[in-house]
Amino acid sequence: MKSSNSQEGWSGPLAGLRVIDLTRVLAGPFATQLLGDLGAEILKIEAPGKGDETRKFPPFVNGESHYFLALNRHKKSLVVDLQIPDGAEIVRKLVRTADILVENFRPGVMDRLGLGYDALAALNPRLIYCAISGFGLTGPLRDKPSFDIVTQAMTGALSVNGEFGRPPVKLGIPLGDMVGGVFGPLGILAAMHERSITGRGRLIDVSLYDGLFGMLGYLAQLAFVTGEDPEPVGCGHPNIVPYGSFPAVDGSIIIAALADSFWIKLCEALGRPDLPKDSRFATQAGRRKYRDEINQVIAKVTRTRTVAELEQLLSAHDVPNAPVLGVTAALSHPQAGARGMVVSTDHPVAGAIRMIGRVIKFPGAPQEPLAPPPTLGQHTVEVLGDLGYSAADIDRLRRDQVIDRLG
Repeated sequence: MKSSNSQEGWSGPLAGLRVIDLTRVLAGPFATQLLGDLGAEILKIEAPGKGDETRKFPPFVNGESHYFLALNRHKKSLVVDLQIPDGAEIVRKLVRTADILVENFRPGVMDRLGLGYDALAALNPRLIYCAISGFGLTGPLRDKPSFDIVTQAMTGALSVNGEFGRPPVKLGIPLGDMVGGVFGPLGILAAMHERSITGRGRLIDVSLYDGLFGMLGYLAQLAFVTGEDPEPVGCGHPNIVPYGSFPAVDGSIIIAALADSFWIKLCEALGRPDLPKDSRFATQAGRRKYRDEINQVIAKVTRTRTVAELEQLLSAHDVPNAPVLGVTAALSHPQAGARGMVVSTDHPVAGAIRMIGRVIKFPGAPQEPLAPPPTLGQHTVEVLGDLGYSAADIDRLRRDQVIDRLG
């Protein structure tokens, strides 16, 4: 392993850890991708014939799915049929060499395969086993299937998203799934610290349902305090005014006057220093009461300027603001480039591709370039060889359709 001070890059703080990745689609692959970004070795076990379901999601680049490419970099792909005894035995052998296992099957599936936590912990007591599921390992909804929109609906997150007075809409970002990718690694890293003290791993139960509840933040507390459902307010805020999207000549701009000081600065920027002196608008409670009037006054000014002019004006007065960017514009913004959030890599089939960069940075310790997502079964032979399987063993597993089966 390279020194953390090497200017050539180092794998990351999790270098040397092996992760068995039995996940597919979004929540689990996002979790293991983050672990890979941090330097862990990720062995992605895929089903024969099709692999991860997202390999079939259009659009494609030379036959490689955009969806799969987005969530599976820095991984090695093995095609193994878990429902055949020899396939399950491959996983058991891998577990003996592993630190972490992540799976996002429905509760009970791994036990039926003979690969549940109790069975695998008996083989490797140090194993940290992270189960990611829609509703968790307990509760009346344990066996209910779940995807992003289901999680959003069941936690109240969907109900607060959209325009006031209109039916709610789901979040554009699939946060109901991606919370599993955030809280899964957090639980794993906590368990690793515990293991450094006790010498033993543990089972981690990560529920997308629990995760999005955790993301409700002050909205849940607002419901506790008032006994009422928070309502959707579009780009606005339930209690803070002005806060939201305002029209410009050529688009929209976000203005967020979160504190009284920013309200005063905003009024000065807009040429309305009289507004803070109006007793109706002197407090947050007052501004909330007169939300529509204040927003109309602000919009009357903003719609006469371009987004660029408003950015310059508001920034000069230290008012929090942002242009409302499309995804392509956001990806090409200078800040995204400066932060390394758009990177390129060479994929063996898709060719040169761009990807989102690492989210977590380590100043003074540059990491190696991101490795491209694997093709289906790309590393099966390599990993089995490392496990001690001979060429004859691998040929037999292939003939028995345990590995590398294409259809």
